[in-house]
Amino acid sequence: MRSVRFPALLAAAGVTLLSGCAVGPDYVAPPAPKAGAFMGQPAIAARIVAPAPAEAWWRGFNDPVLDRLVDRALAQNLDLAQATARVTQARAGLGAATAALLPSASIQGQAATVHTSTQTPTGRLLAATPGFDRDGSSYEGNLVAGWELDVFGGTRRDREAALARYEAAKAGVAAARLAVAAQTADTYLLVRGLQERLAIARRQVETQSKLVDTVRLQYERGAAADLQLQQAQGALAQTRASIPVLEEGLEAALNAMDVIQGAQPGTYRAELTPPAAIPAAPGLADAGGPAELLRRRPDLIVAEQRLRASNAEVGWALSQYFPKLSLSGLVGTATTSRGTLFEGPATQAQGVLGLRWRLFDFGRVNAEVKAAKGRKAEALAAYQQAVLRASEDVENAFVSLVKREEQTRVLSDGETSLAKARTASQVAYEAGAVSLVEVLDADARLLAVRDARAQARTEAARAAIRSFQALGGGWSAS
Repeated sequence: MRSVRFPALLAAAGVTLLSGCAVGPDYVAPPAPKAGAFMGQPAIAARIVAPAPAEAWWRGFNDPVLDRLVDRALAQNLDLAQATARVTQARAGLGAATAALLPSASIQGQAATVHTSTQTPTGRLLAATPGFDRDGSSYEGNLVAGWELDVFGGTRRDREAALARYEAAKAGVAAARLAVAAQTADTYLLVRGLQERLAIARRQVETQSKLVDTVRLQYERGAAADLQLQQAQGALAQTRASIPVLEEGLEAALNAMDVIQGAQPGTYRAELTPPAAIPAAPGLADAGGPAELLRRRPDLIVAEQRLRASNAEVGWALSQYFPKLSLSGLVGTATTSRGTLFEGPATQAQGVLGLRWRLFDFGRVNAEVKAAKGRKAEALAAYQQAVLRASEDVENAFVSLVKREEQTRVLSDGETSLAKARTASQVAYEAGAVSLVEVLDADARLLAVRDARAQARTEAARAAIRSFQALGGGWSAS
């Protein structure tokens, strides 16, 4: 085989080394939000509560059961396992894109035995040659190397996109961890809130059952009318009817908790069966402003890395307008006799400088470039929307936390007053000073305010979880 001079190959490789730029736009991060702080930040700062730990915010609730549940969920949750597997896939894609920038080499060898036909045109021609032997052998071994020279940066842009996808996958794991921790804590608080509401309803059933017994005794003695007995029994039935609904919600929350932890419903239920108080919401450390969210909140980092990848894909598409150069070489030996395989006359070498250019395919390249630019515009809009939604999440969570805590304080004062009013109305009814309707009304009001206070406490704690999640938790970008 005729070989190309190696100086020519080295000169071509020098072109690649000297061309440090790549076609297409270099990535420029979108401008950060101009707002210096969140509107709800002053109210959050005014809360006199100890702040939660930065890296494990759920421990700020000071509840060992919650800590254990979150730790287990982070170890066993299947959504988190999927996110981790996506990192492995993205890392493999990055490795493939990096390998495309480097030379490749392979060893090829073959040994063949041939018995030639004499009935083909070629066989007839060879058979007429003096000394022709129909049987023959060939032996060949080569070291083959190739390198596509990334003169215009298309392969580098492809690797840049793969790197961005890898970074997005890693941030996706952080986003999944934050979501799993928040979902676990939120479901836990929902369980505790429903348990407290059930306890309130059951205590109210006991209280109203005693009232029914009192009215029935009076009715049997002729001191109360049948209407009063029916009213008391109807109120009791109404309170009892609320219990199955609360029990249904509690069962669903317990099942959801097991699934979050990657287990069959019922696996860890015993840990939550003993009722416990609703933990108080911890304080929030300095939340920073909307600009800090871009560096701290993992889903925004995912969105920006996708934008970075789409920007690199535009560069790759533009590189298709330009020719692609490649170097390939072969060093080896070829012979028809095994005995001469490693002798000098059997050696062979080849060097090739290749050119590939989609010269008459620019219509399709134009379409690829336009599609890549369209995907970049879509990724930019998605990123900008995600930033706005993130700020909205923080503002809404802050308002909900502050207002629900305010509601809890008001309802606590109301509960104290209504409890006294209920006791007074019971005493007055037994003395004959008021009707049974007033006692039943006091019961209904007290039950409503107690139930509302339990809900408000639950929602205040859940709003704190939403605040931590909206702020990006304790995760920080490296």
